Amino acid sequence: MLSKKAQLLKPSPTMAMAAKAKELQAQGHDVVSLTVGEPDWQTFKVASQAGIKAIEAGFTKYSAAAGIIELREEIAKQASQNLGLKYFANEVVVGAGAKFILFSALQMLLDQGDEVLIPAPYWVSYPTMAELADGLPKIIECGPQENFKLTAEALKKQITAKTKVLILCSPSNPTGMVYTSEELYKIAQVLKSHPHVFILSDDIYDRLIFDGEKRAPHILDVAPELKDRVLVVNGASKTYSMTGWRVGWGIGPAALMKVIGDFCSQSTSNVTSISQVAALAALKEGEAELKEAVDKLKVKKAKFQKQLSELKLFKAFDPQGAFYFWVSVENCFGKTYEGQTLKDSKQIANLLLDKFFVATVPGVEFGSEGYLRMSFATSDEALEKAVQRFKDFESALL
Repeated sequence: MLSKKAQLLKPSPTMAMAAKAKELQAQGHDVVSLTVGEPDWQTFKVASQAGIKAIEAGFTKYSAAAGIIELREEIAKQASQNLGLKYFANEVVVGAGAKFILFSALQMLLDQGDEVLIPAPYWVSYPTMAELADGLPKIIECGPQENFKLTAEALKKQITAKTKVLILCSPSNPTGMVYTSEELYKIAQVLKSHPHVFILSDDIYDRLIFDGEKRAPHILDVAPELKDRVLVVNGASKTYSMTGWRVGWGIGPAALMKVIGDFCSQSTSNVTSISQVAALAALKEGEAELKEAVDKLKVKKAKFQKQLSELKLFKAFDPQGAFYFWVSVENCFGKTYEGQTLKDSKQIANLLLDKFFVATVPGVEFGSEGYLRMSFATSDEALEKAVQRFKDFESALL
C-alpha cells in the first residue's frame, strides 16, 4: 500500500528522543532533556505583543502563499543590508519554518538521481529531505582534524557531473562550529569552477554567535558573484525564540522563489497570518532582546563548558555559535555497564536516558559516530543535574 517514499521516511531522531524523555517524565521520572534545539526563554515580547494585536484586529484570514508583502519587504531589506547585495520582495518566500523552505527548495531543485553534498556532522533532516525529493545524499565526512567543517579540498574531490546541490550550515547544527571568511572563500573558489552546483545556505543560527559580531560570516560576503546560485535560508525560530510560531524564509533567485512559492500554495497554503505579523515585529524591533538572549547564552555556555571539563570520559568541543555542545564519548567504548559492552553513541544515549534520566541525541544520527549532541539552551539547574548524572554514569562503568 505504501509508496517507496513512505518506506524511505524516517522519524526525526531528535524528536524521537524528546518524545521518549516526555514519556519517562509522565511516568514520574525527573528527566533532564538536552535534545531539542529550542530556546528555553519566552518568545520576545515585541513579537508576542504584535501577535496578540493581530488577533484582536482580526488579521486571522488567508494571506499570500509566499508571505505578506510587508514581511517579505523587510526580509529583503535586511538581507540587502547584511550581505551588501540587492534583494527584492519577489526574491523572498516565507514558509512554515526554515525546515519547510529547505524541504521545498530540494523538491524544486532535484531530479531523479541528482546528488546532494552534505558535510557530516549534519542536521538530521538533510539526507531524508534529499531522498524525499528523489535525490541522492552524498555524505562528506568532516572530523575533528577539520574542526568538523567542510574543506575546499574535500569538496573538490566529491563534486561530480551529477552533483546538483551543496548544503552549508553555519553555525553548525550539531557542532556549533562557524565557518571563517577564509574557509568560505576557499570553498567559493571551488564552486565557481562548477557552475552546475547550487548552494543551500542554512543560516538559522547566524545571529547566535559568541565572538561579539552581529552575525556569522557568509559565503556571499566573500563571493557575491554566487548570488544567483545561493538560497539563503533563515527564520524566526532560533533568533527570536519563536519555534512554535513556524516562520522561516528563503531568499534567492526569483525563478526559484516563484516555484517555491507555488509549491507552498499547493501544500501548506500560507504561513499563519498572526505568526507573520509577529515575525515582522521581531525583525524590526527585536534587536535589544536578541542581544540579551545572546549574552545569556554566552554565560550559560561558559558555565556548562566548565562543568563538562570535569568529566573524565567525555570530551566537549568549544562551539562558536548556536546552543549545542558536540561531545566525544569514544573514551567510553569498550567499557561495560551492567554487563553491556559500550560500542556506539546510540547505546550510550539510550543508557543515559533509561538509567540516568538525561536525554541527549547520539552522534550517529548526525552522520558521525562517537559523539553526543547536547543542547545548553535550558536552565542552569537542569545543566547541573545533567553533569552530575554524567559523572554517575562514568563512575558506574567498568
